[in-house]
Amino acid sequence: MRLADGADLAEWRGHARALLAEGVAPEQVQWQVGEQAGLLPANADGPMPSMAAGVAGSVPREFLVLATRVLAHADARRHAVLYRLLWRLAHGERALLRIVTDDDVAWALRAAKAVSREKHKMKAFVRFREVQGAQGNVFVAWFEPEHDVLPQVAPFFVRRFAGMRWSILTPTRSAHWDGQALTLGAGARRTDAPGADALEDLWRTYFANIFNPARLKVDAMVKEMPVRYWKNLPEATLIPGLIRDASARMESMVQAPPTVPRKAFPAPAARAVPAATGGLDVLRVEAAACRACPLWQPATQTVFGEGPADARVVLLGEQPGDQEDLAGRPFVGPSGQLLDRALKELGLDRRAMYVTNTVKHFKFEPRGKRRLHARANATEQAACRRWLEAELIRLRPRWIVCLGAMAAQAILGKDVRLLEERGRWHALGDGTQALATVHPSYLLRLTAGEREVAWPAFVRDLALLQRALAA
Repeated sequence: MRLADGADLAEWRGHARALLAEGVAPEQVQWQVGEQAGLLPANADGPMPSMAAGVAGSVPREFLVLATRVLAHADARRHAVLYRLLWRLAHGERALLRIVTDDDVAWALRAAKAVSREKHKMKAFVRFREVQGAQGNVFVAWFEPEHDVLPQVAPFFVRRFAGMRWSILTPTRSAHWDGQALTLGAGARRTDAPGADALEDLWRTYFANIFNPARLKVDAMVKEMPVRYWKNLPEATLIPGLIRDASARMESMVQAPPTVPRKAFPAPAARAVPAATGGLDVLRVEAAACRACPLWQPATQTVFGEGPADARVVLLGEQPGDQEDLAGRPFVGPSGQLLDRALKELGLDRRAMYVTNTVKHFKFEPRGKRRLHARANATEQAACRRWLEAELIRLRPRWIVCLGAMAAQAILGKDVRLLEERGRWHALGDGTQALATVHPSYLLRLTAGEREVAWPAFVRDLALLQRALAA
């Protein structure tokens, strides 16, 4: 069987199905690709061997996925191995692909893994160079893949660089994107691709400056960036020198005094005490510049309250979380979603309420790339209390719903015990009514069984607000 393109699934599949339908056994088929066909004996174009009718039927979808990858492998045995697998699948071994110890299956899985690895490397190590063309600039890259992966990887570059015209050249194929259509062509030579361009010096400077000698692991680096790719990577010329000087650079880093991180956009100094005049908008601006406690330093921004200035209800939480810190808005993370669900269940409109927190900055402990919530201490709570009091003076709400112990203590007194006082109204000195209940984050920390009991109780507490508004 002669194949014009050894990596084309549709072409191989058409021939394989025809052979299967004719009952031609795998050992009677010789596969040849392109110029290799000239090595066939003179009678190779003769009729197929006369065989008993074969079995042609559907195959598992995972076989087609496997075949797509295996066909891109450089090994000339790939077509024969795939046809043996197809023959066996069609002749009753329906679970064949799950037998990973089978010789054919094991070989195909290794080949597919090698192709997948090569696709990943191509995405990582292709380097485009700018070329001045008659119709504008074109970006050209030269790459030498171990396997024929360009047809499978080219759509990734179309999505990634849809707005520019580019070509990727390899010894076996080329891919070209003109901004509208992707075309595949014949292979090229290294001399067909451009040499260095004006940006490579800048790229090497950047690479050298982000190199961290303290994290250097040569074996791991070579495993992820095999040496065979280095000759086409402009930054690779720096690697031997960076490795050689790593120990000395690391020692100088250890001996250097610590640096103090600097905010990219330092906020201007401002009063830590809110002004007696001005509305909520003025208060929000002043709070953004508060430096009364150290919480402002690691936080992204102040998370001030939001809602109508004439709101009759204030929903008071404890302190912002990770998502609130990033968004600059209260109750937008998982706790806020749980609160919204409870309000919706009761037919209450959050948009008619003023939502805020007792503490206006996110306090956290770093855990790798994560930021874990940490409770603000008494000093930090006291520093933020003036902003809460200023909000309440301007709002003069009729009802305050305290979500969590910190909020309840800020309104009802530091000795209040939340679980004893929850679920009933408390009259404040100015006539405002305050209701204490648990914070939604408390529910998130419970097991599924515990939450089934705690959720109705939380909704019952908020139902007191529903009845108060309806009265």
